[in-house]
Amino acid sequence: MALYTIADLHLSSVTNKPMGIFGARWTDHTEKLITRWNALVTPEDTVVIPGDVSWGMTLAETAEDFRIIDSLPGQKIIGKGNHDYWWTTVAKMKKFLADIGVTTVDFLFNNAFLQPDCVVCGSRGWYIEEKLQATPDPTDYEKIVNRECMRLEASLVQGESLRGEQELPLVAFLHFPPVFGDFVCQPLIDVMKKYGVKQCYYGHIHGNYYVPHTMEYEGVNLSLISADYLNFTPQRVFI
Repeated sequence: MALYTIADLHLSSVTNKPMGIFGARWTDHTEKLITRWNALVTPEDTVVIPGDVSWGMTLAETAEDFRIIDSLPGQKIIGKGNHDYWWTTVAKMKKFLADIGVTTVDFLFNNAFLQPDCVVCGSRGWYIEEKLQATPDPTDYEKIVNRECMRLEASLVQGESLRGEQELPLVAFLHFPPVFGDFVCQPLIDVMKKYGVKQCYYGHIHGNYYVPHTMEYEGVNLSLISADYLNFTPQRVFI
């Protein structure tokens, strides 16, 4: 019953959205992902996918992508990324998956998941610096960061409740990096420190294969697990 993680699958069964602009590593990336996932993950395992799962714009357009995910071994816990435009309420997403026969997927959103060796917590996070938002319309950076901090805290509070008296670590899975290069989203770091998080996994970064896999910031280890960075091989979460 191992725990794995990998972000940014960027599946596009219906929506034509090639990822080649980020480099040759993305060539036939869906086939690579399927092959390497099947070689590693067993049906008893769980895989956390922190965002950017499908290029579908609506739930209906994600159906084939979710069927691909469902066909892979293990249970999957999916968080929200900045390109998951199909994301709606958890109730609607769960009903949609049930309607199309997907049974191995759940959603990480204001909640947490108890695992044998840790508790899975997390949120989307937000861009590490206001000028890097690259959103089509003006957005209130501070408001969004505060909202994501509230969602992360809600997840960590539930995580504390789930672990009860067990001395299990709370592990955070974010889509955006809370720290990258010289930029820091301090409010997210502060929330993790408040609840004793020592390990955080994040995605979003593509085409940058020479940055350290893990760095430490104020006592929190931050690990990059974008699919292309991992060469489309889920990473084992060791506690």
